[in-house]
Amino acid sequence: MIDLIAVLRLPFLACILMTGILGYMGLHVLKREIIFIDIAVAQVAALGAITAHIIFHVHGDSSLATMCALGATLVAALFFAVVRRRIGALPIEATIGITYALAAAGALFMIGKSTGGHAHILRMLTGSLLWVNVHDIGWAAFAFAFAGACFFFFRRPFQMISDGYEKASDDGLNVILWDFLFYALCGIVITAAVRLAGVVVVFCFLIIPATISALFSDKWGVRLAVTWVAGAIGSVLGLIFCHHMDFSAGVSVALFLGVLLVFVSITKRMFGRHSTGAMVIDEDA
Repeated sequence: MIDLIAVLRLPFLACILMTGILGYMGLHVLKREIIFIDIAVAQVAALGAITAHIIFHVHGDSSLATMCALGATLVAALFFAVVRRRIGALPIEATIGITYALAAAGALFMIGKSTGGHAHILRMLTGSLLWVNVHDIGWAAFAFAFAGACFFFFRRPFQMISDGYEKASDDGLNVILWDFLFYALCGIVITAAVRLAGVVVVFCFLIIPATISALFSDKWGVRLAVTWVAGAIGSVLGLIFCHHMDFSAGVSVALFLGVLLVFVSITKRMFGRHSTGAMVIDEDA
């Protein structure tokens, strides 16, 4: 048991940190119907980091590469915010999909020109969750805390836009400014999270716990609590499974988050049927 805690304490801490911030972001992502925002932002960030590697000959984990990755995500955030407002005929999800495709094409082209390209792709997808260190978690915690504080202080305009974009605009809210800030914060969080766990795991933390919460309530507070509990349970089960079965930590956590979603959906559907049947019996009586 002591060995298990010693090996998994940092990966578990990383999962809890990602559950906290990505779970909250996931509620907004589902409300805004921008499901693939994390993949697009992660790809844009990767393009920025690869560009720094090729032009400045720096390592992908260097400060300069990180700054280039964040700079690329801020440009993408501004692009998403402006396009959504100025080109209403183009759905935001289509804009995000096009951005992902172009960024992926650019990244693949540049990776082909650099050494270690395949290793970079593998790490970006699956991450290295089991081998995170205190330094990695410290920087991620700082980024998550900054974004979390902004989400808390600006929660009202963010929720107004998530609940109804056009209504928020009609009420006089500067939707371009607040959308830019939202996407910029998403970019900061996703860039830091992908370095910890990879795109696949980040996508699962962003979408699956929030989806589970949608099965129980429409209230923000209840959904946030369910999201955090679901993320923590999936993390614990996935990390224990990876330790005993010698599987990849990130893949195991992603797998168990998916299993949890299926289990909760089936269980809720079964209990829902029983409740409906009981109501029909009572009415007939």
